[in-house]
Formats: sequence, structure tokens, C-alpha cells
Amino acid sequence: MPAPTPAPDPSPAAPRPLRVALLGCGVVGTQVARALLEHADDMAARAGAPLELVGIAVRDASRPRDGVGTVVPRELLTEDAASLVDDADLVVEVMGGIEPARTLIRRAIASGASVVTANKALLAEQGPSLFEAADAAGVDLSFEAAVAGAIPIVRPVRESLAGDHVRRVLGIVNGTTNYVLDQMATHGLGLEEAVTEAQALGYAEADPTADVEGFDAAAKAAILASLAFHTRVSIDQVAREGITSVTADDVAWARRTGHAVKLLAIAEQTEEGVSVRVHPALVPLDHPLAAVRGAFNAVFVEADGAGPLMFYGQGAGGRPTASAVLGDLVSAARDRLVGGKGPHESAYASLPVLPAEAAVTRYQVRLLVADRPGVLAQVAGVLADHGVSIDTVRQTAAEPPAGVAAEPSAGVGADGTGVASLLLTTHAAREASLSATVAALGDLEPVREITSVLRVEGV
Repeated sequence: MPAPTPAPDPSPAAPRPLRVALLGCGVVGTQVARALLEHADDMAARAGAPLELVGIAVRDASRPRDGVGTVVPRELLTEDAASLVDDADLVVEVMGGIEPARTLIRRAIASGASVVTANKALLAEQGPSLFEAADAAGVDLSFEAAVAGAIPIVRPVRESLAGDHVRRVLGIVNGTTNYVLDQMATHGLGLEEAVTEAQALGYAEADPTADVEGFDAAAKAAILASLAFHTRVSIDQVAREGITSVTADDVAWARRTGHAVKLLAIAEQTEEGVSVRVHPALVPLDHPLAAVRGAFNAVFVEADGAGPLMFYGQGAGGRPTASAVLGDLVSAARDRLVGGKGPHESAYASLPVLPAEAAVTRYQVRLLVADRPGVLAQVAGVLADHGVSIDTVRQTAAEPPAGVAAEPSAGVGADGTGVASLLLTTHAAREASLSATVAALGDLEPVREITSVLRVEGV
């Protein structure tokens, strides 16, 4: 009589833990480590296997750090980052900067580890080569946290809208500058005063250059454009202008004309190619982006099928950014367990990236002009000569800047002629034409001063 067939084991062996190496133990890294250690069971259930934090690479393990010894066991710290990534299944990079992050990510990929990174500067500069290396090695390179903190925008653009045609991406992707401009608008602060307040609250670094000069937003714009238009866009191809020229007077005038001043990242596809730029702009108060307050971020996507979509949330900070990192980590772990891989880089379109002067936008220009008959006709003639048409015009008595008391001679030019404030809003035109128009206005005899030039977007 044959032996009975043994019953199947109802409890198959649990999968082995996946070894996680963390590069960086700053604000974000500490929160990633906290979640992996404090919520290990939940993470294991969601990923399909335990996620074992095997080490945290830092430059100086002896330096005092917030959370180390309480949230993070000190014995997890190591200065030997190379050995750590060599022995990992999953590598999380939150150290920032180009080097040594690039070398360590490439080393991790070469050793067969999937990588999660929040490093927008590195991706905007070296993304294509890193994606190629990850594809060749059959591992994931995930970067949701690199664009807008906790806001899920990378996955929706890359996957949810993969069957649609994205026309335009318009976003507030830097929380520091949004906070600064919001404080200028709501409390009448000057730029420097608002930046100092942002630094005191931890929204801005001691050196705020990357934020206020637009470098941070430009890196994110390059990533978003690459995803939306299936075309490689580097940070060097993004036209960039920061907020350092924005004054309290600009912000006050924006409110009078029904706008808010925002630092925008703009990526759009035209018949000629892809235009990508970052600059301060006037946004109509009835546009959703105008209502984004404080250090929050928002990304507005316009697609043929889906129509307008808005993604809003916290764009920076330890816990919000760690949330996006951990989401990528769980996804990468799942892919690894089933032998799969996340989406490849999609750059099949290879559209030309247009120069800054080819962008199409609108300008709002404030001028101080001689208050006499015929000046408006002269100004309109300059615009017509450059193929730019006027949408609206507003003339008022000259006013001092916001917060500055009027002098007895205000409204009178050096030659005794009265001075008026002229505000022009143009129709859409090429950046090159608009820029040439402003230069020509500055040479016009009745023009005493070009007070402000701001683009108008979101119309």
C-alpha cells in the first residue's frame, strides 16, 4: 500500500529580511530610520518581508546628532558607506549633493541593490546615466521624494498619466520661497525680513541661495519635464530666475491687480518642443495656485484626457519627505520579492528643449512716465514695433514704494514735469519679443523708470 501523500505545509517559510542601507542621518534620514525601527511589523506586512535597517552612513559618526541615541541606536552609524551599500538589498540615499551620493548610488546599483533617493540636484544633473545603469542592472531607481516632498507627483505623472498627453505642468515646488512670498503678501514684510523669519522657523537654510535664486525649483522642474514629456531635460536647460528682485511694492501691486506673486516651475509642450523655466510670476487670485499658503507646495497638471489636476501638500520637512521615501522603499521591496522592476525611464520622445527666449508668456510692466499728453501713444507704439499687444493699461498718480512716506516732490520729475505710474499687461508673446520691448521702453524719452517687470501665468 503506497504511503499517504503528506499534507502541504500550511505555513511556508517566511521570506528572508531585506537589508536596508541608509545614506544620511539628517532631518529626513532620522525620520526614515524612526519609521523602519518603530513600525517594523507594519513595514514587513506591507512590503512582504521584513525591512532590516543594517546601517546608516555618515561622514562623522562621533558628531552629536539629534535623535541618535534615542530614536536611532548609535551602533547603526558607520563611516564606511562603501561597505554598507555592498551588502544591502535596498539603499536609501538622503545625504544630498552630487558627491559622494553619485558614486555610492552607482556602486549600489552595480552590486544589485535597488535605490531610493530624494536627491533632486543629482537627478537633474546625472539622471539619465543613473537610470541607464539601473535598467542595465535590473533594479529600481525611485525618487518620489525628490520633487515635492510628501506630494505624490512622480508616480501619477509617470504611471497614472502614462496613457494621456500632458500639455503643461505648473507648480509651486519650493516651500521656502512660497513661505517668504506669502509673508510679504500677508504681513507686508520685505524680502530679507521674510527670509530671516523663514530661517528662524527652519524653512530656510543658513545660506538660502538654492531656494531664493531658484536652483532648487529648477532641479525639480527638470525632473517633472522629463517625466511629463518623455524627454531628457537637464537643469542646465531650465531658464531660471529667483525671487531676489521681488519687492514689497511688487507684492502690494499684485494684490491690487488681482494677483499673487509665486515662484513657479513651468514645463510645457508646444509644437516646437519643450519649454522649461522657473521664475516669479503673477498668478490670478482665482487660480488654485494663488491660494497655496505658507511652506506648502502644489503642482497643477494639464492633460488632454484628464483635464486639470491639482496635487497639494507639504513640500519639505523630515516627516513629509520621509513619507515619500518610505513609499518608494516599500514598492522597491515588493518588486524585489517578486523579481520584478518598476517603470523604466521613458525618454522616447526626445523633443527639443527650447531656449528661454522661445517661451511664450505675458508681462506686467510698471513704469514711471512723464505725465503729459501723447505718452501712452508712444509707449503703445514701442510695443507695436515689437509685435506685442496690450491687454490692459492703468495710469495713476505716481506713488512711493510700499511702506515709504511720500515726499513733497512726489509725482514731479526732475524737469518739473508731472510723473505718472503706468501699468501695462500684455497679451501672450515670445519672451524674446517681450524682453526687447522692455529694453526699448527704457530708452523712451518720457519713461523715467521701469519700476517692475513680472510675468503673468496661470491664465
